[in-house]
Amino acid sequence: MKIAIEAQRIFRPNKHGMDFVALESIRELQKVDKENEYYIFVSPGEDRCLEETPNMHIIEVNCPTYPLWEQVALPRTVAKIKADLLHCTSNTAPIYCPVPLILTLHDIIFLEPRQSGNKSFYQNMGWYYRRLVVPRILPKCKKIITVSNFERNRIQSALLLPDSQITSIYNGYSRHFRPISDVSSVTGKYIKGNEYLFFLGNTDPKKNVPRTLKAYSLYLKRSKKKRPLLIADLKEDKLDIILKEQGIEDIKPYLYYPGYIPNKDLAYLYNGAYAFLYTSLRESFGIPMLEAMACGTPVITGNTSAMPEIAGEEGIQADPFNEEDITIKLLQLENDHSYYIRQVEYGLQRVNKFSWENTALSLLEIYRNILK
Repeated sequence: MKIAIEAQRIFRPNKHGMDFVALESIRELQKVDKENEYYIFVSPGEDRCLEETPNMHIIEVNCPTYPLWEQVALPRTVAKIKADLLHCTSNTAPIYCPVPLILTLHDIIFLEPRQSGNKSFYQNMGWYYRRLVVPRILPKCKKIITVSNFERNRIQSALLLPDSQITSIYNGYSRHFRPISDVSSVTGKYIKGNEYLFFLGNTDPKKNVPRTLKAYSLYLKRSKKKRPLLIADLKEDKLDIILKEQGIEDIKPYLYYPGYIPNKDLAYLYNGAYAFLYTSLRESFGIPMLEAMACGTPVITGNTSAMPEIAGEEGIQADPFNEEDITIKLLQLENDHSYYIRQVEYGLQRVNKFSWENTALSLLEIYRNILK
């Protein structure tokens, strides 16, 4: 088989969730499949994080904008190599595709009511682009892949898709996320001291930054430890606006906000953290939960969407719309050491259910079934 895979953004330095899913899946396909020919379509970028192998070829496609790259340049290049199928990995695909199409649709948040106004131009444009493109490509997809059973059911019921057209394949986590004993050389670049709280926040409303910071302010009033909070992926100007809107500007001395944190440093930061807050309003999967658990760090996650499915029955689940509930869960961890240890042990066991190898083998089975 000649398998074309769209991985447009994996060479960009500041990668995010869908980029890592595509990259790790492709890396694992390199290991498990030595027979079929793969053509990986990317945009030029500084982080050449994927190497070619005898049966896996990287094709750089240069185009000034993402819509033109996907709708014009990608299908033309796929046609030139005479691929047998195209797998698009990040929610959208060419409306006119010259070969059978497989789509990974991570979520349909773009079809749901927005949680609040989003001031990011990039995210707004992506939202409108998906609303325009996705309804037009779904009928043409031979198979639609999503990343959790929650999301599969949500997509199927919202879009009235045939049961046979959509399937769920869990994500994995990278094995460099593991318990590490000496982390201070890396954590010291971002935050002073040990046993801080860690939170991945950004300007996307679903990340629930205002409520999480409000919950942290309640924690500071009640905690004897008053652990500082490290916030990744949030710039100071955005943070200041949120603190002012919530009336909690007094907590700023306890906050550390270095902006984007490279993936290579995250394992050290998870290890150094006392607990990891993943209090989103909505997630289709939640790879950061697995990464933190694999490092032996307890996770407090939301009790909505796919998060309970990934965290498991014994995971700590808080109502992300309720600041008080988030605070209570955090204080329970802090005040009950035996409970804390149980959560460490539970997380280390829970992550064994997920791997990129399983993801790759499931993808390979779909490719084979499409081209039987």
